Amino acid sequence: MDVIDFAELRARAQRRGIDLAGPQRPDFHHLIHVHADAEALSHVVDFTEHVVPSGGWLWVRPGQVHQYGELTRSRGTIVIWRPGFVTVDPAPPDTPVLPGAAAREAVDLALRHLLSDYADLGSMTLEAHNRALRRLLDVLLLRLAHAGEVPPVRNPADGPFERFRAAVERDFTRTRRVADYAAELGYSTRTLTRATSSATGRSAKSYLDARIVLEARRLLVHTDQPSADIARHLGFTSSGDFSKFFRKHDGRSPLAFRAQARGTRTPGRCG
Repeated sequence: MDVIDFAELRARAQRRGIDLAGPQRPDFHHLIHVHADAEALSHVVDFTEHVVPSGGWLWVRPGQVHQYGELTRSRGTIVIWRPGFVTVDPAPPDTPVLPGAAAREAVDLALRHLLSDYADLGSMTLEAHNRALRRLLDVLLLRLAHAGEVPPVRNPADGPFERFRAAVERDFTRTRRVADYAAELGYSTRTLTRATSSATGRSAKSYLDARIVLEARRLLVHTDQPSADIARHLGFTSSGDFSKFFRKHDGRSPLAFRAQARGTRTPGRCG
């Protein structure tokens, strides 16, 4: 686990030649907090721009592509940890969280306690120090999970949509047919569609296609893999089929999307 402020992040990036405004896809968690007396921070996660308000928090998960906004205009703290470090891992919100008045004091206290123990390295053995940090980060995450004025409504962990979502995360490179997931999970396609629509406002097929498009975008912007290699990774039989699928959902060819997302010149031919 690591804790840094925005100024230290800028300094590290400069030393390592990293463009924080460019796309990054780390394999660890980022919990970004903008101080209550600082300017809001713009932050792009999976190609969607969010504004983290003063006093707000944003949780970026491993594998997501994210890009920092203008860090010099804001001040804040970033808690970084690898998967498996904490014992409690509540589902992170997809948008910034601004704790309500009733929860703000408890969240701030949890952060201060974590920062204090993080800085107090010499008073315990390293093993005990890490155990303490795990517990304190658990508390901070649980406080944030209940920081809104109204606790978020969660779908049952063993319900049709949650099981479908887990199966999609596991198998979206293997099959793009909702019927295959329905058969595997023991539901009808109608049940999956109804449950997905209730949870997300879109059909099961639309949800599945969107997950595939998201992964394609991540690979296009964060790797230099040819379109044909990405097509094979995502389970397409040909790069042409992949290009048609991507263009249908994004409106651009894969390589045109890559060029635009990176701010480079559009290639002469489509991906």
